[in-house]
Amino acid sequence: MRAVVIARPGGPEVLEAREVEDPPAPGEGEVLLEVAAAGVNRADTVQRMGRYPPPAGASPYPGLECSGTILALGPNVPLRWAVRDKVCALLSGGGYAEKVVVPAGQLLPIPEGVSLTDAAGLPEVACTVWSTVFMISHLSPGESFLIHGGSSGIGTFAIQIAKHLGIKVFVTAGSQEKLAACKDLGADVCINYKTEDFVERVKQETNGKGVDVILDNIGGSYLQRNLNSLGVDGRLFIIGFQGGVVAEVNLQAVLARRLTIQAAGLRSRSPVNKAQIVSEVEKNVWSAIAAGKVKPVIYKTFPLSEAAEAHRLMEASTHIGKILLLP
Repeated sequence: MRAVVIARPGGPEVLEAREVEDPPAPGEGEVLLEVAAAGVNRADTVQRMGRYPPPAGASPYPGLECSGTILALGPNVPLRWAVRDKVCALLSGGGYAEKVVVPAGQLLPIPEGVSLTDAAGLPEVACTVWSTVFMISHLSPGESFLIHGGSSGIGTFAIQIAKHLGIKVFVTAGSQEKLAACKDLGADVCINYKTEDFVERVKQETNGKGVDVILDNIGGSYLQRNLNSLGVDGRLFIIGFQGGVVAEVNLQAVLARRLTIQAAGLRSRSPVNKAQIVSEVEKNVWSAIAAGKVKPVIYKTFPLSEAAEAHRLMEASTHIGKILLLP
């Protein structure tokens, strides 16, 4: 099969589409997929640089989500899945290829009204957002929610699912075009982090109270400002470190306002844990997608051979929504 290989740690140019061995036959509870499309995620760029190695036993090729067709079933796959079923899947790696093996617990049906290609942009964002701010931070109807990077794949999904559930949505983004896209998706308060102080704007819009939950992909450089933006019993959920991993912080607010700082990744979780998250996503999110309340936002697709171009676009951060690769 063809797959994208990381020739050595480095920039986008180290990604090479090559002929490689087919994946092994699917094992206990696993299926083999023919990949129709794969989502590109920022984590893939960190893996390419050599800073995010795949978990033990995972495919060496990048790609944390895909859509496709089941080619073969391993032993003891649940009866709901059959050869030729169209599915999308949360992966530990290997999406940038023509075929990939995945545990059946990480499969999702293609939601009604979504194309097989576009469905590749759903698993990682849906599982990330649902497993963090909903399953752990318990973001609830009537609360307020600040999303950093509102125009990203995660951001565009988070805005829609939160609005669908009756939550007031604040976003930050770095251009008027990105903020307009967030507003079109339903964001209530759109803040240009390059020209405005998001803490001040959050305080203004909440009569000084602050928001209930923040989903943050920046980390260190935003930590103090995030804490300053939270209201009483507020929860900060960190899912990325684009602004570094070290910060000096005044903890007074944490104690005074009973704040909670939470963080988690998805890739390193056990298959059992991932299956649990996938099941919750299907139960809680898939009906909203089928009803047209949440749509995948796809910015651009590239052939597998142009994975380097896809990574350049991701790292330029000019995109709105998801970038996909097509084998």
